[in-house]
Amino acid sequence: MNPSHGLELDTSTAALLSRFPKTRDPLPAEFEAIYARTYKINRDGSSPASGLAQKMEAWMHRKVAADVDSNSAKSTLEIGAGTLNHLPYEPGVIPYDIVEPFHYLFEKSPSRSRVRRFYNDVSEIALTSRYDRIISIATFEHVCNLPDVVAKCGRLLSKHGHLRVAIPSEGTVLWSLGWHVTTGLEFRLRHGLDYGVMMRHEHVNDASEIRDILNYLFSIVVCSVFGVSASMSLYQFYDCSKPNLNRCFQLLREG
Repeated sequence: MNPSHGLELDTSTAALLSRFPKTRDPLPAEFEAIYARTYKINRDGSSPASGLAQKMEAWMHRKVAADVDSNSAKSTLEIGAGTLNHLPYEPGVIPYDIVEPFHYLFEKSPSRSRVRRFYNDVSEIALTSRYDRIISIATFEHVCNLPDVVAKCGRLLSKHGHLRVAIPSEGTVLWSLGWHVTTGLEFRLRHGLDYGVMMRHEHVNDASEIRDILNYLFSIVVCSVFGVSASMSLYQFYDCSKPNLNRCFQLLREG
């Protein structure tokens, strides 16, 4: 993507967009051999450290679900649905579509029957589709082509729709300390390997990059944090509305 064509960008925005799409370096062989199992354990919360992490992550799920009640008929798309562990926080929301390329994460989930449509990538969704809500929990830090994905979200929202995104505070001291003493320590004790290698492979975007992309593509972005401030927090939540459709269209056209 060349962000300079057709868009009036200030220097900082042009520099931000020029970083994308990012590339993910291959994992060393010893990490690749345990990657899928480790990823599933972390998503399931089936180890002591990942279970503790999921209890903390409940803040993100509650923030994302705060706009719906038990009988909400708001059409919803979840990006990065994983094991479908967010669905219990929204028991009455219909219809509910998901984007999740790793089918092994959700194929045995008891919540699978609640999903109307399954997509491997947001690019598969027709631009004629419309959603009242697009949500994502702990996913945007993983997305190599994040501006394109956020732009597609802007195009897919209904007139009064909202993009509701929760992310870890990647790139901050508190977040780094948090995973080092929980999942990082557990991973080293179990495998004798540095969990930082896995984190750097997975988390290609930091929280400030995600915030800046949301602010560039949406006119209204409201942030709240699980902590003292964005720079001293574990998690961040963004409620985005009124997408700048011209910018969204231009990014998708040039992507």
